[in-house]
Amino acid sequence: MAYANPQAKAALDKFKYEVANEVGVNLKQGYNGDLTSKQAGSIGGQMVKKMIAQAESQLSSKM
Repeated sequence: MAYANPQAKAALDKFKYEVANEVGVNLKQGYNGDLTSKQAGSIGGQMVKKMIAQAESQLSSKM
């Protein structure tokens, strides 16, 4: 996948590894096809929760 902003991709990758560490999933650089669906879903789900919380926080501070 091509990203318009390479810095955004790097930030999302860093965020992904931080979240994986928080939920106890050993994520390695490169291919992670050995992860279970549950593990991958826990990383993605936690990322979405954190992004929503951040967006809500930013919106509430503007009001």
